[in-house]
Amino acid sequence: MYRKTSLAVGEHYHIYSRGVEKRKIFMNTKDYNRFVALLYIMNQDAPFTMGNFLRDKNKSLEDIFTEKREKTLVSVLGYCLMPNHFHLILYENSEGGISKFMGKLLTAYSMYFNTKYERSGPLFTHPFKSEHISNESQYMYIFSYVHLNPISIIDKKWKENGIKNKKEAEEFLKKYQFSSYLDFLNKNRLESAIVDFSMIPRYIKETKLDFKTQKQVFITNKPKLEL
Repeated sequence: MYRKTSLAVGEHYHIYSRGVEKRKIFMNTKDYNRFVALLYIMNQDAPFTMGNFLRDKNKSLEDIFTEKREKTLVSVLGYCLMPNHFHLILYENSEGGISKFMGKLLTAYSMYFNTKYERSGPLFTHPFKSEHISNESQYMYIFSYVHLNPISIIDKKWKENGIKNKKEAEEFLKKYQFSSYLDFLNKNRLESAIVDFSMIPRYIKETKLDFKTQKQVFITNKPKLEL
């Protein structure tokens, strides 16, 4: 269950936020790609304006992932974007790092979204929600929970009733581009730059990350209270 959590340097957290009134925050592939690019480039102390980068330097979103960054605020250890919400697994690198990163990320994306769709006002519920990850079992569960989340797009009740068509779910996850799951399957893509693999806990690295294993990890480590 989510709760108000104090954020501390050197700790892991599951971060979550959704659109106001559960509205969609990603309307098309371009929106997803914009947010994914922001996950990388906003993770630094230095100020950065995406619009200026794309316009003044005549660059594309793909060019973002080769840009050098100053000291990162957090280590991104996993993420998943869904139509009306997103999940992040973060490690705080510096004092106030998560709060600063989330502020930059959500502000930048909200400005982009509101301009594009001619709307005003908050896009995300405030404040973002966080859960401290305090032990191995909890981390294993959250890691699988985050990366299996897209199954809800094709099987809404899978968390409660189990996965109806396991083969279909597995193939869907392998094709889902807006998650770090593919990066852990050793897919060579630019977005892999988002994840700080050096900070991934040893027990995650030593666990098979295929669909079958992650499904079993989810079931085995599932807490009594659902996230």
